[in-house]
Amino acid sequence: MALIGGAAAVVVAATGFGVYALVGGESKEGGNGGVASSDGKGPDKVETGPPSAAEVRTTAKRFLAAWSSGDPAKAAKLTDDTAAAAKELKGYRDEAHVSKVGLSQGSASGAKVPFDVNAQVAYQKQRATWNYSSSLEVVRDKKSGDPVVDWKPTVINPKLKEGQSVRTGKAGTPPIKAVDRNGAPLTKEAHPMLAGVLDDLRKRYGDKTDGTPGVETRIVDAKGEDTGTTLRTLSKGEPGTLKTTLDKDLQVAAEQAVKGKAKAGAVALRPSTGEVLAIANSPADGFNTALRGSLAPGSTMKVITSAMLLDKGLASPGKAHPCPKYHTYGGWKFQNDDKFEIENGTFAQSFARSCNTAFISQAEKLDDSDLSKEAGEVFGIGQNWQVGTGTFDGSVPTQSDAQMAASLIGQGAVRMNPLNMASVAATVQNGTFKQPLIVSPSLDDRTIAKAARNMKPQTQADLKNLMKLTAASGTAAKPMAGLSGDVGAKTGSAEVDGQKKPNAWFTAYNGDLAAAAVVPASGHGSDNAGPVVRDILDAAAG
Repeated sequence: MALIGGAAAVVVAATGFGVYALVGGESKEGGNGGVASSDGKGPDKVETGPPSAAEVRTTAKRFLAAWSSGDPAKAAKLTDDTAAAAKELKGYRDEAHVSKVGLSQGSASGAKVPFDVNAQVAYQKQRATWNYSSSLEVVRDKKSGDPVVDWKPTVINPKLKEGQSVRTGKAGTPPIKAVDRNGAPLTKEAHPMLAGVLDDLRKRYGDKTDGTPGVETRIVDAKGEDTGTTLRTLSKGEPGTLKTTLDKDLQVAAEQAVKGKAKAGAVALRPSTGEVLAIANSPADGFNTALRGSLAPGSTMKVITSAMLLDKGLASPGKAHPCPKYHTYGGWKFQNDDKFEIENGTFAQSFARSCNTAFISQAEKLDDSDLSKEAGEVFGIGQNWQVGTGTFDGSVPTQSDAQMAASLIGQGAVRMNPLNMASVAATVQNGTFKQPLIVSPSLDDRTIAKAARNMKPQTQADLKNLMKLTAASGTAAKPMAGLSGDVGAKTGSAEVDGQKKPNAWFTAYNGDLAAAAVVPASGHGSDNAGPVVRDILDAAAG
């Protein structure tokens, strides 16, 4: 009996050792389990603290080996987020179309392990090698105590952010070869001021040309939308030709006219068709003030206000019209530049000299919505223009009291940009609003904005005489000097709170060419924006 008992004791002891060896034998090198008790009832403890150098090295080696073998599930089990890692590693193979990947482990720095990636990308008939470097970090799993890879999208590629992934496929729309109205090429390299517009044109019309898209490996967001980051180009694609309404020579002139100014925007267009001939902004890589700006237009707004007053019979060029030093309306006291006044003057004189009070004094005779209606119904302002690229189409909201009065002289909440004001001058010259265009509507069958009514013939005739007088002997005389025939202009200086100098505005036409410019924080329109417009008019004439 003693021998039998002793034998039994030996069996139990041996069994206890076997359980320990099976469960915890690899714990020193970061195995698959913690230390278990000899009775099998559960772990006595979980390893804590940072992984050892050996654990970091071994864990990274196992993870990279599993990944490179094409087994994302196996690799994912060696991370602290199995589900996310499995999904993203599978996407790397299936969505990024990585057919083979070689991973070369570098020397660890603490828990961080760098590695080089040599991937083979295969998409349809396209093949490319994709080389880059990444890194991973080994941490200790909080539940098991095992050393694991701290899963982050940057493990796959250092440029990835949370929620992003890598995808290989056709690179959106085909590239475009933009040309001007005469077929001359327009490139971002030659015309950096057009870079944003050209990119937008590709986005909108690349698939409507005869081009073919390239194939790229790029980063997409959680919705699968392109983020704009290309990691590898497999093929560049063939650009399709896109004809624009721009005029290369006039574009160069407009670019030179604004070059060097801290900030400026200018636009030229054809009154008879609305075709945009030139777009220029300074700085070249800055905001597109010319098309997307939203600024108070100052006294250039008096063109629209005058049309409204003429339509209503509240003004006539040759009739007497008050221009006092001050006029109070809605609790605000308005004044003219340098507090000038015109005694016994006409409306034509007030327009040419840009008398603020001549317009403010008419506020009490107007409904709050009158100016907004005139701007939208006759000049097309705010009528959802479909130019062919992104634009701000002007805004003349209905206001009351002092704000309504201020809007009559282009202050208050009125907002415009050079495209809008060039269109205003063009509408006066032509008598009918023609929505600005940069590509033909026939390309995409888009609906072009139309004004509800044409300008009254008498109103047009009066406005043209007012703008011609301003160009000949009024505030626009200096920059318009020497021009004759069918010409007209209007200056503007818009005050901005906290700004020492006003924003300078100028809009004008010469025959079938209208142009407008704004030079923010520069001073008077005649001195600062006027020369920009004159250079553009001269380039067209020459």
